[in-house]
Amino acid sequence: MGLELYLDLLSQPCRAVYIFAKKNGIPFELCSVDLRKDQHLSDVFAQVNPRQKVPALKGGDFILTESLWVPAAKSLKADPSWLRGTSAWRRQWGRSSSRRPMRSS
Repeated sequence: MGLELYLDLLSQPCRAVYIFAKKNGIPFELCSVDLRKDQHLSDVFAQVNPRQKVPALKGGDFILTESLWVPAAKSLKADPSWLRGTSAWRRQWGRSSSRRPMRSS
């Protein structure tokens, strides 16, 4: 069971995920989805991602469809230690979350 990455390299978010995976040596099977031919709108792809958007990551029964979280999930599978840096960043800036503080009127 390996990771399947559904993307079209003409899409900038897809290229970013693809480059990230290659650069970090994360093994995956490339499943090309041609956006110009509307392959992302097919019933077959809708089973992978009901929102019919790329990139999408499938690993066994787990499917991830949000492009911002695909690299994070791939990193965790390869090396979960990268996530520890976020808490250090939050402590440095005195925040308990990554959201910006609200301004008072």
